[in-house]
Amino acid sequence: MERAEADRTRVAPEIVGGSSRRHDHHEAGAEDAEADPAREPERLQPWREQVTARGVVAAALIGFVFSVIVMKIALTTGLVPTLNISAALLAFLTLRGWTRALERLGFSPRPFTRQENTVVQTCAVACYTIAFGGGFGSTLLGLNKRTYELAGNSPGNVPGSYKEPGIGWMVGFLLAISFAGNLSLIPLRKALVIDYKLTYPSGTATAVLINGFHTAQGDKNAKLQLHGFLKYFGLSFFWSFFQWFYTGGNVCGFVQFPTFGLKAWKQSFFFDFSLTYVGAGMICSHLVNLSTLVGAIISWGIMWPLISKHKGDWYPANIPESRMTSLYGYKSFLCIALIMGDGLYHFVKVTGITAKSLHNRLNRKRVRNTGSEDGDMVSLDELQRDEVFKRGTVPSWIAYSGYVLLSIIAVIAIPIMFRQVKWYYVIIAYALGPVLGFANSYGTGLTDINMGYNYGKIALFVFAAWSGKDNGVVAGLVAGTLVKQLVLVSADLMHDLKTGHLTLTSPRSMLVAELIGTGMGCFIAPLTFMLFYRAFDIGNPDGYWKAPYALIYRNMAILGIEGISALPKHCLSLSIGFFAFAVLTNAVRDALPAKYKNFVPLPTAMAVPFLVGASFAIDMCVGSLVVFVWNKMNKKEAAFMVPAVASGLMCGDGIWTFPSSILALAKIKPPICMKFTPGS
Repeated sequence: MERAEADRTRVAPEIVGGSSRRHDHHEAGAEDAEADPAREPERLQPWREQVTARGVVAAALIGFVFSVIVMKIALTTGLVPTLNISAALLAFLTLRGWTRALERLGFSPRPFTRQENTVVQTCAVACYTIAFGGGFGSTLLGLNKRTYELAGNSPGNVPGSYKEPGIGWMVGFLLAISFAGNLSLIPLRKALVIDYKLTYPSGTATAVLINGFHTAQGDKNAKLQLHGFLKYFGLSFFWSFFQWFYTGGNVCGFVQFPTFGLKAWKQSFFFDFSLTYVGAGMICSHLVNLSTLVGAIISWGIMWPLISKHKGDWYPANIPESRMTSLYGYKSFLCIALIMGDGLYHFVKVTGITAKSLHNRLNRKRVRNTGSEDGDMVSLDELQRDEVFKRGTVPSWIAYSGYVLLSIIAVIAIPIMFRQVKWYYVIIAYALGPVLGFANSYGTGLTDINMGYNYGKIALFVFAAWSGKDNGVVAGLVAGTLVKQLVLVSADLMHDLKTGHLTLTSPRSMLVAELIGTGMGCFIAPLTFMLFYRAFDIGNPDGYWKAPYALIYRNMAILGIEGISALPKHCLSLSIGFFAFAVLTNAVRDALPAKYKNFVPLPTAMAVPFLVGASFAIDMCVGSLVVFVWNKMNKKEAAFMVPAVASGLMCGDGIWTFPSSILALAKIKPPICMKFTPGS
């Protein structure tokens, strides 16, 4: 599963070119964020007062709720939308509601400030980020026995190259790889945020949102948002509860409602009443949602019916279509081709932008050193933010010492967990971490595209090929996860530090919040995953819990070992065509004027339905339709109510998954199976 970047909207980097911190409000410039923080008379708290016990409890609660939601999405489609806005909103509603309740009871609670709001949002996001960034729907799940069997008999998929999920080793693995990225760029934070003045659009937009909450108008809007959130949370929860009664068998219930007829239903074109994806569609941009629909039409509406006609010629007729040597092989590798083409294009593009920007900056610095250029004018607000940011200095020796210590722990622990991963692989990954992390963080600050997942894919191929046939799959999946986590987390922290810079929050409190949230996520995510893994049929390509990216990443590792010999008949030609299509599509998008870009689909968003079907794309387009109509009716109201309503829909449906999994573990089955058959 990936948290993709699509048209400056974060949906899941493993998915659309890789943005890890983005949302629909990125357009808000830094100048908007600069308007609020310093204008209200507000005592700036010491950094220790910004990290509060109530804030940590609220962050743990929000992190758990979103971990459940994210895990459900990661194990069904892998298309995870950004929940940063929702996290900031829920943090505000939770703590503002708590302080108001105490005031009505006669107590005098500590004032709730924008700084505490920022810390809670950062902690909650760091917690739930582990649920998708940790690889539970992709690389780690790609190690299990079922995915190993689905990958088929091939030289690279050697017997025994699997490891079943377990809470113990998963917690240990995450603890070993998830913290170092938070420390690698601490000594460079001033250069990235203040000296280079990188915008980090998603971090800036989150700051705009939080600053807006802590105003008189923001407080008024919060009451409406809370009412909308609770209303649609309850509606979504009880609707999911009602649906459960009709799912007492295979292919049952409203989730299989043949909206457009049984013939379309067989090709997965139906509305499945999943309010999680309706809410996700409300958060994602229209372009992302329409791209998934285009991908569904191309794959399930055209490609798979045509390829199926060659059954017995292109692939054997006597094996199930869920095998890699059958139709599923085409679905998997064409999906990989789109993702890799999109990822490679963005990798080259962002690397070029980063190199050009650094070169121009160096030239400007030389000009300044000659005395031919005056210093820039800086506003008082800017000076205040810079002063607060500099005052919260984290000593470099602490960051360096922590990074070295964590590297030593990983070098010892990871080869013990995975015998296929040599100790020097881990050393190389940690040695490259700060270098790749700086390049990625700088590029993310310029473009808002986090390339962590693409670095991870490259590392997966390199380590799989280096390790050879016997150890390549496991070594590639594990080392790819390690590199991805190091690079991804460092850029995520810089986004948070940019948010803290614009909300006058101390960098020390931000780092502490990030570390606390990461620590919570290392326990919450594996526990949540194992609950899902034991309660549901995870990884079944014909079921609801398809977890498509597990097989995709395992096949990437196999490709790194075997090359093109792993592809079914004619699959290579088709894969090359789709790879070229992804590159060309991105090039066309960048070449077109801004007003025409939204007519060009996003390749990785198109790739998702290739494996999981069209129903979720229809759900997300329904979400887009709701937002479109709402904007036409009342654009001002929609601007601040859409995140609250979408969060309510996603949280209600997502939280119902928790009790339904408990019922499944207790062997309590729904009493009714509702199916649809032809009248004849």
